[in-house]
Amino acid sequence: MEPRLQRRVQRYGWDKAAKFYEDSWKDQLKQGQQKLLEMADIKPGEKVLDAACGSGLVTFEVANDISTNGTAGEVVAIDLSGEMISLAESKAKSLGLSNITFERMDAENLDFENETFDVALNSFGLMYIPDPVQSLKEMHRVLKPGGRTVISIWGARKNCGWAEIFPIVDNRVASDVCPLFFQQGTGDTLKKSLEMAGFKNVEVDRFMVDLHYSSQDEAIIAAFAGGPVALAYQKFDTQTKEEAHAEYLNSIEEFRVNGGYSVPGEFVVAKGEK
Repeated sequence: MEPRLQRRVQRYGWDKAAKFYEDSWKDQLKQGQQKLLEMADIKPGEKVLDAACGSGLVTFEVANDISTNGTAGEVVAIDLSGEMISLAESKAKSLGLSNITFERMDAENLDFENETFDVALNSFGLMYIPDPVQSLKEMHRVLKPGGRTVISIWGARKNCGWAEIFPIVDNRVASDVCPLFFQQGTGDTLKKSLEMAGFKNVEVDRFMVDLHYSSQDEAIIAAFAGGPVALAYQKFDTQTKEEAHAEYLNSIEEFRVNGGYSVPGEFVVAKGEK
């Protein structure tokens, strides 16, 4: 897919997914997000970029970490989806957090001066960016010397039991939602991409997780309405939705546990230094 069109698909797709996202993915992504924060080792007073912030699951954790004992830090959180930004802004206001700035922005073209941030994060967003190395180069550019970036992504396709969602949707509507979704998580690709972007001392942690769904409906909502295929899914008529649901549930049938599902997935978390 042409990059400009891919960005458009991602922007409006995540606009559609925003209201389902946290209920669908907050618990499922937690282990990967916690590993990202652990590797980032963010200190009070630091200025942090959270690229592809989504609804703010990582943003709010960082906001608390950087402002303790009277030391004020700052988080700048960006996302391509306006609906995600609005959702995160509303949540920040309800939490009384004043050290976060939200902006709708393309992660491949950051509107910041060189050497602005101490830390740059991207939690489960790099897979959706048409040119991930360009995005990493931009993160490198806006980091101060000695700064660090930490990236979390999904791993290899063969290790993600839910991966059939993409061909199931693409077979019904020509969406080509994420043609390279698993590329960065396969082999040493992410490490090499970080090095190509200029990062040094790259370290990578790869680990398996289980995604738990209590029912068929919960698994269906997460896969179709709360994730990257949401824009294509909203084009389906009732019959097409029912057929796609049945095919997806069949693809994860081997992971049935006590009426629900325990679907395997793989996370890759990598850290690089400037």
